[in-house]
Formats: sequence, C-alpha cells, structure tokens
Amino acid sequence: MVNVIDYVPGDTLLHRLNPVTKLGIAAAIIIAIFLADAYPMLLGLLALTFALGAYAHTTSKLVSLLKLLVPLAVVMLLLQTAFVRGGSPVFAWMTADGLVTGSKACLRLLGVALPLILVLSVTKLNDLANACVEVLHIPYRYAFTFTTALRFVPVFSQEMNAIMEAQTARGVEYDTKNPIRKLQLMLPLCVPLLVSSVGKTDATALAAEQRGFYLRTRESSFKRYPMVGRDIAVLAACVALVVAGALL
Repeated sequence: MVNVIDYVPGDTLLHRLNPVTKLGIAAAIIIAIFLADAYPMLLGLLALTFALGAYAHTTSKLVSLLKLLVPLAVVMLLLQTAFVRGGSPVFAWMTADGLVTGSKACLRLLGVALPLILVLSVTKLNDLANACVEVLHIPYRYAFTFTTALRFVPVFSQEMNAIMEAQTARGVEYDTKNPIRKLQLMLPLCVPLLVSSVGKTDATALAAEQRGFYLRTRESSFKRYPMVGRDIAVLAACVALVVAGALL
C-alpha cells in the first residue's frame, strides 16, 4: 500500500482538473456502480476506470490494488453463494441466484475501491484538502484529518514492517500457515504499533497547534482552486454517467 496512494506527476487533463472535480469523477463512478444492475454497465464502469488510469499513467497502481482485492472478492463470492440459495443448482452448493448476486457484489467492491485510488494518484493531498475547504466549504479540520489519515497509511505500513522484522529476528514465526497461530501473533504486533501510532499522532497534533492550526480559514490558502469550463463539462458528464447507471 505504500506506492498505491502516492501521487503520480503528470500534465494530463485529469491532472489539471480541480481536485473537487476529480472527487466528482470518483463519486459518479461509485454511485453508478451501486445503481447499475446489468453486467455490461458494471464491467463498462470498471473499464472506464482503467481507461482513465491508462490515460493518467497510473495503471500499475490500479493493478496493484486489484491484486489485493481479488482474494477478498473471491471470499465475498463464496459467502454470497453460501447464503443466497435461490435459483437452480449450478455446482456443489452454488445456485444461479447466488452466483449472480456474488459476482455483482465483487464487481461493486472493485468499482468502489479503484476510482478512489485513481483520484489519489493524480491529486496532491494538500490540493485535495485546500480545494475541499475552498470549493465545498468543508471545515479545514475535517479536510486535514482526512488527508493526514491518508498520509499515515504508508508510515504505519513501514512501521509495521519494521516491527515484524524485529520480532522475526527474535524468533517470531510470521510465515506460519496456521490461521489460529496467525491471529495469536497479531497481539504482539498490534501493541507496539498502537503505542507508536499514539506517539506520532500526539506529536503531529502538537506541531499543528503550534503552527496556528485552529486559526486556519478558507482564505488562508496561498493557492486558489477556481472551477473553470473543463471542470463544469466533466461534472456534467459525471451526472450523465450516474443517470446512465440508474437506467441500465
């Protein structure tokens, strides 16, 4: 996950759009995914996400996330086929209705996660926070909390890897295939990670307070984020996409 949410520099139209417009693109795809019920529309929205990723040169990040989500999607499919028992039998315990429900749930899972990663790949987090404050009138403390949480994801990932390496050097076997043993190993991993995260959070809060965090307003940003013609056109296309998802 360290590289998946990193910003990818570029000069494409997707990079030049207002950060709020990029959020609108992701929101439109996600809403259309939930509203759509036909396989062509669901697959088409996923294809659209990958097409935008190829245009913005972020396909590798989408593929990396896809590799992480596929096992989860398979588990979701099996659970859906186990609980949805309607329709004619297909194979073993699986029924036609269970396979349809499970496969659509898997497509929706992918359709929700991939557009968000696409937006984060083509948007700087500072720009995202400042644009949400200026354009959407979101209080800065909420925008700052959201972007800071995203910044801490790779930090905590590196911290967890360091803890695992230190404990492995002391004889802890994290490569065991026993699921019960894996759960037992989570406690010695989570406790130092929790202590470290609390320390980093406290240090960040003190640093932000010393820099006048509570004095920040919409006018404090040195950079402006106007909504220009291309942003209006893209948002209109997003509305059309949502309508198409509701109809198909």
